[in-house]
Amino acid sequence: MLSGSAIVRVSVLLVVAGVLAALAQFLWIRSAPQPVAEVPTVAAPRKEPSPEPEPPARALPPEADFSVRPSVPPVQAAPAIREAAPSAQATIPASPPAPDPAAAAQESADPRAVALVDLNTATLTQLNGLRGGGNIGRAIIQKRPYGSVDQLLAKRVLSRATYERIKDQVTVQ
Repeated sequence: MLSGSAIVRVSVLLVVAGVLAALAQFLWIRSAPQPVAEVPTVAAPRKEPSPEPEPPARALPPEADFSVRPSVPPVQAAPAIREAAPSAQATIPASPPAPDPAAAAQESADPRAVALVDLNTATLTQLNGLRGGGNIGRAIIQKRPYGSVDQLLAKRVLSRATYERIKDQVTVQ
């Protein structure tokens, strides 16, 4: 069995060997000449002499090295996306819209004055819309039917704090 120091030595040797191997590969690849693919030449059709002389070909700078070619795929142009121009009829309102009086009354009203929601027949959005409840609709629907509102605690559907916040907003019929 190997001791702790022997394991550490072997681990260090393996790491050093890996680093050396990676360095050797990196240097080997950089120094190896890259094969250049030959491009087949096609004879160009004969042209009639033109009255204008052709511009001379641009010479490449002597420091340009094209022996290493990156293996990056060619970039394709993205299809043009046309956005609809805003219509001339669209206008920005001068003042913010007036708050809905029914919504304001419901928020400020006593919880007993708010319409009660039946636990056995309410929809998911109605249950999630209860003030102070959050997204509790799915949990309530999964444990249906209920005989009383207290069964939300008995069936462990809601925490006591959530139950206390919504108990006046729900009913069972």
